[in-house]
Amino acid sequence: MSLYLGLLIFSFIITSVLIVPFINLLYRLKFLRQKQITRDFLGLRAKIFDRLHSKKEGTPVGGGLLIIIMVCLLYVILFPLINILGVYISTAHPIKEELNVIFFSFISFGLLGLYDDFHKFFGFEKSGFFGLRLREKFLIQCILAIVVAILLYFNLGIDFIYIPFLGEIDLGLWFVPLSAFIIVSFANAYNITDGLDGLSTGLLMICLFAFWILSHTVIDTVLSAFISIWLGAIIAFLYFNVYPARLWLGDVGALSFGATLAVVGLLIGKIAALAIIGGLYIVEISTSLIQILSKNFLKKKAFAVAPFHLWLQNRGWEEPKIVMRAWLAGLILALFGLWLAVI
Repeated sequence: MSLYLGLLIFSFIITSVLIVPFINLLYRLKFLRQKQITRDFLGLRAKIFDRLHSKKEGTPVGGGLLIIIMVCLLYVILFPLINILGVYISTAHPIKEELNVIFFSFISFGLLGLYDDFHKFFGFEKSGFFGLRLREKFLIQCILAIVVAILLYFNLGIDFIYIPFLGEIDLGLWFVPLSAFIIVSFANAYNITDGLDGLSTGLLMICLFAFWILSHTVIDTVLSAFISIWLGAIIAFLYFNVYPARLWLGDVGALSFGATLAVVGLLIGKIAALAIIGGLYIVEISTSLIQILSKNFLKKKAFAVAPFHLWLQNRGWEEPKIVMRAWLAGLILALFGLWLAVI
C-alpha cells in the first residue's frame, strides 16, 4: 500500500507543478470554450444549456490531454523502477497484454476526443474541415471498443462476469459484445456528465478510489500502479476544475476516462460493481437516452432538459450544490458497490 500511495503523491506533485503552465499554454493557443450554439444529440438547439452556461465561455479546455500525457509518461518511468527496487510484481493477467489493453483504451479514446475538441474550438465545424458526423464518431467508438473487448477475451482470457450472490457467470464469446457495449456506454456517459465544474472528475476520483481497493483484492500490481498514478493526476486537476473552473477536461479527457473506467471494471471482473460504483454516470446517460427516445417516438420531451444535472440546474439548483450532493451520492454508491464486490 505504501508503494501505491507514493505513486499517487508523486503523480499529484508533478501534475500540480505542470498544470498552471499548461493552462497558460491553452490561453496562448486559444484552446478555449467559444461562444457557440449548442445542439443536443438530435441536432436541435439546446437553448436552456446555452442560457445556463454562457458564463463559462473563455475557459480553457483540454485538461484531459495533460492528464493522459502525464499518466503515460509517469507509468513508463516509474513502473520499471518498481521492479528494479525489488518490489514483487503480481498480476492477474500477462503483464504486457494487460498494459496493451489499458493504454490502448486510455490513448485511443483520448485521440478521438482530441479530434472533437479541435473540430469544435478551432472553427473546423464551420469550415467542414475533415468533418465527422455524430453517427460516424459513434461508429469509431464502437470499433475501438470491439478491439478492446477482443483483446480482453483472446489475449487476457477474460470471458466471465461476477454477479453478487450468483458468482462468476461464463459468457464465452458473448463477453465481446457485452464488453464493447459497456465501454461505449461509459465513454459517452462520462462525456454527458462532464457538464458542471468538478462533477464528472470528482465522481471519477471516488470511483477510482473504490477500484483501487478492489485491485488490491485481486493482487494486480499493474492495475493498482496505473490507478495510483491516474488518481494523483486527477486530484491535481480537480483543484482547478471545481467551481468556478479554471480548466475543463474536454472530450479528450471525457471519452478516454469513461472508456478506461469501464476497462478497469472489466479487468477486475466486477461488472455489477462497476454499474453501482459508476451509478451516477448511468443515471446521466439514461436520462439523455430517455429524452432522445421520447422526442423520436412520442414527439415530445420527457424532461424540460436533459441530462439529469442540467434538469436540476434548470429547476434552480446552484451548480456547486448539485456537484457536492452528487459527490455524496457517488460516495454512498461506491461503498455499496465495494460491499457487493467483496461478499
